[in-house]
Amino acid sequence: MKSIGIIPARWGSTRFEGKVLAKLKGKYLLQHVWERARKSKLLGSVLIACDDERIMKAAEEFGAKAVMTSKKHISGTDRIAEAVGPLAVKVVVNIQADEPLVSPKVIDHLVQAIVDDKNCMMATAVKAIETRDELENPNVVKVVIDQNRDALYFSRSVIPFNRDKQKFDDINYYKHLGLYAYRKEFLLKFKDLPKSHLESVEKLEQLRVLESGYKIKTIETNIDTIGVDTPEDLKKVESLL
Repeated sequence: MKSIGIIPARWGSTRFEGKVLAKLKGKYLLQHVWERARKSKLLGSVLIACDDERIMKAAEEFGAKAVMTSKKHISGTDRIAEAVGPLAVKVVVNIQADEPLVSPKVIDHLVQAIVDDKNCMMATAVKAIETRDELENPNVVKVVIDQNRDALYFSRSVIPFNRDKQKFDDINYYKHLGLYAYRKEFLLKFKDLPKSHLESVEKLEQLRVLESGYKIKTIETNIDTIGVDTPEDLKKVESLL
């Protein structure tokens, strides 16, 4: 089954404009993401979907294949949908442009989940939450899952609610890692679904899928990643690299 990884890379960012071209260990942040994604064994290729000539030029500079997409897109999903539209692929992986520690193994697990299950339209990665700081941080998206490993709900709030004050380690808390794989036909359908109420409240695009009645398969990993939202985050990632 032919698969592709697409990295939606936009210039504008409220907290850190142009962050995808910030330098990290002598390379662009975007370059680190691209290089790690290319280590995936199941992706046939990796494509950068840009919205700015500066990003396009930088991508070509380090040898990546890139395409220009509309500046009007309000989400990465819309951007990758435009980029993948004319391509003859079956599986599409949405790889965040600000996560230089993205794991090629996790990418492969997501692709394999779609390949192995003909009913799986969309899959995403989750990891067990290990600290209370993560659990209580609204920037860390939590997810609860059912017995089939399908997502029941995503939230910035603590879920499930610990009514009886059980020990932290006795409850399965998971965080969402923000890496997605889709069947191409579902991705194109997803982008045309009307924005949902829950999506608007939580500001979480994946809730549109659940509220529309579709399922999202979760793949658990113990490999963490860190998104770069601020210059301070860049320093944290640099120490890990």
